[in-house]
Amino acid sequence: MKLKTQVGIVGAGPAGLMLSHLLHLQGIESIIIEGRSRNAIESTIRAGVLEHGTVNLLKEIGAGGRMEREGFRHQGIELRFDGKGQRIDFPSLTDGKSVMVYAQHEVIKDLVQARMDTNGQLIFDVSNVSVADLDSSTPKIRFRKDEIDGEIACDVIAGCDGTQGICRPSIPAGVLTTYEKIYPFGWFGILCEAPPSSDELIYALHDRGFALASTRSPEIQRMYLQVDPSDKIENWSDDRIWAEFRQRLATRDGWAPQEGRIFSKVIVGMRSFVVEPMQYGRLFLAGDAAHVVPPTGAQALNMSLADLACLLALASASPVRLGDRAMLTAYHRR
Repeated sequence: MKLKTQVGIVGAGPAGLMLSHLLHLQGIESIIIEGRSRNAIESTIRAGVLEHGTVNLLKEIGAGGRMEREGFRHQGIELRFDGKGQRIDFPSLTDGKSVMVYAQHEVIKDLVQARMDTNGQLIFDVSNVSVADLDSSTPKIRFRKDEIDGEIACDVIAGCDGTQGICRPSIPAGVLTTYEKIYPFGWFGILCEAPPSSDELIYALHDRGFALASTRSPEIQRMYLQVDPSDKIENWSDDRIWAEFRQRLATRDGWAPQEGRIFSKVIVGMRSFVVEPMQYGRLFLAGDAAHVVPPTGAQALNMSLADLACLLALASASPVRLGDRAMLTAYHRR
């Protein structure tokens, strides 16, 4: 299977899907490959806070209709400490801006549908993915699909395949410098079947550690407790979890979180890292492949759009510019 495109994109997360659709709107061809199935990427529940600029971008590209109907517009957050809450009002501090609570997997559904509606090329369920000839004029993506080997010849490759992807490790040793900070705490996260505990997100400071009451939908809530990163999930029974949330989120007027069946538990280690340069030859790293921040406020999702804006600046004038060496080396500086 031999294919050719202008931009080969590894990874069908929000960054890869958004980049592909934005390129399409500028008349630039792309092909996305993804190791997981369409169902898998559309059903994995993740962060769901969309910043003002992200909301506007989804609307501008025609992928924001369902978000507008089903998302929750939040006008602020609550910072809670010493049993009292302090509300931070976004519109009064940001010239009327707000955020939208809309789960990442829902964004992915909308972007996949947008690509399908415009005959975009997405190849799911691939294996043995690799990139080659990165410092040549025709870099390549190789993969296996349905027992058939495939190769995509590209003008450039966008590595949007996250922290565990193959693109960043494919850059030769000694090219990248990594800046990393490992934090001495983790987050114990749960998903539970319950109504929202609050109309807006609550970030709580307590002597026992941080707590966050967030939301994913009217029926599913995401909540976090600060824990030791070496802690074990089996140490946390449901009763212990809810007792800890009640204690850390308690207010002087007797407020308590909504409780329900817990169906997911995970301990997330906290780290930050960024690599430089975010490119090698004609491979460009975007999103989590290039930088990671602790998962609060869905910053990874929102920050990746800044990378896409820089990539688009390289390609916006005409497809010919994809081969312009000066433009290619401008990405990291931008």
